[in-house]
Amino acid sequence: MAPLDELLDELDARLAETDAALALQHERPAPGRQPVHTVYVPADQFSAGLPARWGTEAQALLDEHAPFADQLATATGLPVEAVHGALPRVRVKLATEPIEDLRIDFEDGYGYRSDADEDADAQKAGQAMAALIGRDGAPFSLGLRVKSMETRDRRRGVRTLDLLVGALCTALPDGPEMPPILSGRFVVTLPKVSSVAQVEAVLSVVDAIEDAHQLTSGTIGVELQIELPSAIQSADGTATVARLVGAAGTRCAGVHYGTYDYSAACGVAAAFQSLEHPVADHAKAVMLLAAVQAGVPAVDGSTNVMPTGPTENVHDAWRLHARLVRRSLERAYYQGWDMHPGHLITRYLATYVFFRDALPAAGARLSTYLARSSSQSGVVDEPATARALSTVILRGLDCGALTEEEVAAVALDVAQLRRLSRPRA
Repeated sequence: MAPLDELLDELDARLAETDAALALQHERPAPGRQPVHTVYVPADQFSAGLPARWGTEAQALLDEHAPFADQLATATGLPVEAVHGALPRVRVKLATEPIEDLRIDFEDGYGYRSDADEDADAQKAGQAMAALIGRDGAPFSLGLRVKSMETRDRRRGVRTLDLLVGALCTALPDGPEMPPILSGRFVVTLPKVSSVAQVEAVLSVVDAIEDAHQLTSGTIGVELQIELPSAIQSADGTATVARLVGAAGTRCAGVHYGTYDYSAACGVAAAFQSLEHPVADHAKAVMLLAAVQAGVPAVDGSTNVMPTGPTENVHDAWRLHARLVRRSLERAYYQGWDMHPGHLITRYLATYVFFRDALPAAGARLSTYLARSSSQSGVVDEPATARALSTVILRGLDCGALTEEEVAAVALDVAQLRRLSRPRA
């Protein structure tokens, strides 16, 4: 054997572990639909009619405070022409699928109640969730946020999860098996996670609950909510969030940023706690690195400014929210929290404007890339950029910002886009 062949064999052996890890990334399936937001509602306020009611309330706010595109553009600070193109789609969205991802909250938004009250609310929520599943306009995905795995809360959180899942399974018309609509889209959010041991603990709980209620293993996903500095970086400088995501394994359904708990834990004064504070940007940058390597969504937090009161106040809140949504999208955070029906307006408006703005340039660059020619655009794109260009168009399709006809008009086929969006096309 020639010396070079011996060296190559040695390299194959030395890099076998790295090759195996890369193969997992390259063979990962094309990303599926990711909701543009997560709506959190206190458990005692949840009912099967809540999504439709939020859509109706959002439409009413729009009609009252900025019914026309020119007014809405002024109110939100978004370009007039872009708002003209997006507003009709926003109205359709509010009427047909006002909430894409719903979380029934038993934590901070719900607070501490008597055990009897929380037991009753958990069972009612499970029954209402069963009634919601399969309805026209039902959320694409849903779940609940339980109390944390900390000493004070863990027994209560586990009991609530068990009661809700039990009530849900009992109320489903086809028996205890989750319906196909929820396959991989029912999640439990673990707040204030700070250690791998807590993640492992909640996984054991979910395993036990699935077994107790005769659910297929893996039915319930687990989201990790990052609200403590120790969940981002340990005292020795280790990026803890990567370990947390790794511990959650295939059950990990996403990593969420908790704006106000995290900011307060870092000592940020209340007046300056925000999605755009430097401590938030640092935490979310580290979160994103962990999430993309694991192939799970990274989800931004919320704003505590609600679009309520007189028109001037509503417009101020909309302008802030639209700017924050746009800012998150530009930083590769394609999903965030919404806390009020009025946030649906600016969530969808800013999101639709973002994706509609992206289509012409993305389509032209992909057409050039596929033709293997840069003579017309003056830009030579790499395969990784082609993935990003195709993914941004697919996200626009998934949320309703774009239609297949509009995508086809820039000479692109949806099946081709999905192929290009794989890690290695």
